[in-house]
Amino acid sequence: MRVLRTLVFPGLRLLVWAVIAVALVVLAFRGSGAGEASADGATTPPAVDLESPQVPVSLGTVQNTVTVTGTVVADPAVPVKATAIGEVRRLLVAPGAVVSAGDGLLTITVTTERDPVTTTDAEGTETVTPREPLVTVSTVTATAAGTVTSLDVLVEQVVAVGDVVGQISPGTLSISAPLTQDDQFRLLTPPAAADVTVQGGPAPFTCSGLTLGAPPASTGDGTGTTGGFDPTTGAITTGTTARCAVPAGTPVFAGMAASVAVQAGTAADVLTLPVTAVQGSVQAGNVWVVGTDGEPVSTPVTLGLTDGLLVEVTGGVTEGQLVLEYVPVADDTPVDAGTGFGYGG
Repeated sequence: MRVLRTLVFPGLRLLVWAVIAVALVVLAFRGSGAGEASADGATTPPAVDLESPQVPVSLGTVQNTVTVTGTVVADPAVPVKATAIGEVRRLLVAPGAVVSAGDGLLTITVTTERDPVTTTDAEGTETVTPREPLVTVSTVTATAAGTVTSLDVLVEQVVAVGDVVGQISPGTLSISAPLTQDDQFRLLTPPAAADVTVQGGPAPFTCSGLTLGAPPASTGDGTGTTGGFDPTTGAITTGTTARCAVPAGTPVFAGMAASVAVQAGTAADVLTLPVTAVQGSVQAGNVWVVGTDGEPVSTPVTLGLTDGLLVEVTGGVTEGQLVLEYVPVADDTPVDAGTGFGYGG
């Protein structure tokens, strides 16, 4: 037993460790089969393929739905303007009155000077008789239905045509949503309506009269007209908003947040490419078609709808053609004007 413990068992342990070490060496240098032996017996790692991946031009469906976050805002008051030159004679309503379009709001006394009357008697003598000025009353009417919020004139105050004499709040609401530059390009031909969802509010509803442009100066929705940062998406806004009218009777209130989905078109069974493969995103662009020799060639294409991931290609390529999945990045290594070589040798 003493011989086994002192000689045989240690020898067996050394043999086992030697076999493990040899196996690890074989696995590291020969087991994968991926390396290649050089002339001196050393192995080299397999080459890495750094070529840009390719994608085929394929048929697909592009649904251009632009979803933005907006706010319920009160529509701005409609100004009431004087329609004649003269003195305010009488105020027909008081602030707070509810009026319909065409209702009288105030009257203006208009005094018009008249030419004198000239008469000739039998002897040929002319007599000039002055006439009293012509006095008429003009009524300023409401141009929109709503609540009179102010009448900023006094009786006997002189006004001129176009002077603002009051304000009427229509009492209606709209949805106002700021747009990014990408949103605007995707909404070059916007529809007339959008689908609106107010969290915790009524069922999704259709918001009509969709328009794009700068928000009215008096909306008070805080969007402004100079653009800014949209914290909900992290995008830079441009000052342009999408605005549409909330249907009458919809239980929403100014200040509530709303999600606005604009369905700007669907193209089914059309040629598509990933947006990463196209330089440009509106109407015209470039792709890099892989030629028979394997070299990519810049090719102009015409573009249609995009959903932010795929873009419709309406011309310039055919189904099945391979293009680079990513637009090649130009070599922007700085060049020393004196030597013509890039920095760093």
